[in-house]
Amino acid sequence: MTTGLVRRVNGPVVEVEGEELAMLDLVEVGPQRLPGEVISLDGRVATVQVYQYTGGIKPGDPVVTTGRPLVAELGPGLLGGVFDGMLRRLSGGAELLEPGARMETLVADRRWAFVPSARVGEEVAPGSLLGTCPETAAVEFRALVPAGVSGRLDWLAGEGEVTVRDPIARVGDVEVSLAHVWPVRRPRPVRERLRAGAPLTTGQRVLDLFFPIARGSSAAVPGGFGTGKTVLLQQIAKWCDASVIVYVGCGERGNEMAGVLEELSALRDPRTGHSLLDRTVLIANTSNMPVLAREASIYTGVTVAELYRDMGYETVLIADSTSRWAEALREVASRTGELPAEEGYPAGLASALAAFYERSGRALTLSGAEASVTIIGAISPAGGDMSEPVSAHTRRFVRCTWALDADLAYARHYPAVSWHESSSRDAELLADRHALHHWAASEHDREWGGRRERALRLLAEADRLESIAQLVGTTALPDRERIALLTGRLLREAVLQQSSLSPNDSYCEPAKQAALLELVLAVHDRCLLLVERGIPAARIEETDLAVAVHARDETPPDGADQVREIMRLLLARLGELE
Repeated sequence: MTTGLVRRVNGPVVEVEGEELAMLDLVEVGPQRLPGEVISLDGRVATVQVYQYTGGIKPGDPVVTTGRPLVAELGPGLLGGVFDGMLRRLSGGAELLEPGARMETLVADRRWAFVPSARVGEEVAPGSLLGTCPETAAVEFRALVPAGVSGRLDWLAGEGEVTVRDPIARVGDVEVSLAHVWPVRRPRPVRERLRAGAPLTTGQRVLDLFFPIARGSSAAVPGGFGTGKTVLLQQIAKWCDASVIVYVGCGERGNEMAGVLEELSALRDPRTGHSLLDRTVLIANTSNMPVLAREASIYTGVTVAELYRDMGYETVLIADSTSRWAEALREVASRTGELPAEEGYPAGLASALAAFYERSGRALTLSGAEASVTIIGAISPAGGDMSEPVSAHTRRFVRCTWALDADLAYARHYPAVSWHESSSRDAELLADRHALHHWAASEHDREWGGRRERALRLLAEADRLESIAQLVGTTALPDRERIALLTGRLLREAVLQQSSLSPNDSYCEPAKQAALLELVLAVHDRCLLLVERGIPAARIEETDLAVAVHARDETPPDGADQVREIMRLLLARLGELE
């Protein structure tokens, strides 16, 4: 039924005059039924942002409301799939480019092996487990009672094959199936929000050792063009110890998303032995797709992450990049005549960023499980200007900042994470018994906090001395300061640098990370001891310390014992100088 008529077309923004339109309603515009969303109302005139190309739409074309907001269809079959910003499945064909194309999210006729878990006659509440089915070889899909549904379980399907549309249970007068829909802009409910617990292990030394992130926390990765944002995010997606990864390519190049898909398909999860794609959902809204679908893709991605959190899984949402999402907000604001703020962005940019990152967190789910959503967002500031609005506002709302430095990238230092500009509030709260420092002391590495502080001080001291040495020469420095310069170089080359192309170094287990840092600090202490005993710094510098750098490449990801053996050999070599 037609509920309005097109009054004016301004690119992807369409003015509609009609009745029964409400804010955030999903509507279908024109004879091609292009999907759009109501973003403002002024009496009988509504402004609609259309998520596809509006060529051919003209005044007088009909507009039909669906009577509901933009929703995502959620159920088994998301993992391993590639979707657009509205969570429509992409098969690689040209149907995405056809205006008004109707593409499904879940494969309607695929059959799933359902195994019931509940008992007929019992009282169930939102989040109660009804049954399971193997979604992939790595992840089990858990069918839960939907939010807002409770009562007596009157009927439950037996063990067998069902589709996502078939009913599997009846609670009171409500039939429940494997699939359901959820408004993407509304956070999914939880029983209680919890404080951060254990860290998320990324396998990247510079992050895990110096700027760790807790499960359920949030991080930003600001960096200019060519600094390696996408490669770093891909490394995190491949190697972090989350159960489910949702990777959102928001306005990025299509070849980069194709590369992500190819690598995830080929690589094996070291924890499960299965393909990494089995635990990954890819949402590809690349730069050649409709710009306004970028704005929806971020919310679609976090809704999918919350779905698996509600099942009890540790999930990570990676958004590459939020700058492209903010540009979509700016385009909508300019076309609707909204008063621009800093650099043309809408005045509500800070609120939108805060609301997005607020959906991260560790929670007690409705099912009673403890699980989390961790959000990691890349920022691509124009010209590398870290003071621009998206970078500045994002830093206020995230707990970790992994700033990428162009000078490090140009010097072939990867990951190019700056130890000056980066920070981690999850690591800094040392007085809090819930902080990661105390978790490390009790569960993982008792000396982690002290080693981290020492290493950061040594890096800062080495950088200070480097600028002096460029003026007066290294030989003009006192011996202790020359040792600090030597240690800074070892820290950068043996610990901070990491090759994504090396089978041994692409991923580094926490025990090996701790061993490499222990090796460098032990070498530093032994060198200082030699200086105190009268051994000239020049003689120490002549010693071949490259074995410390080779340790990261020549030992396997779990080679902590081999690294410590190298440390003993290197310390013995230094001892021969006395």
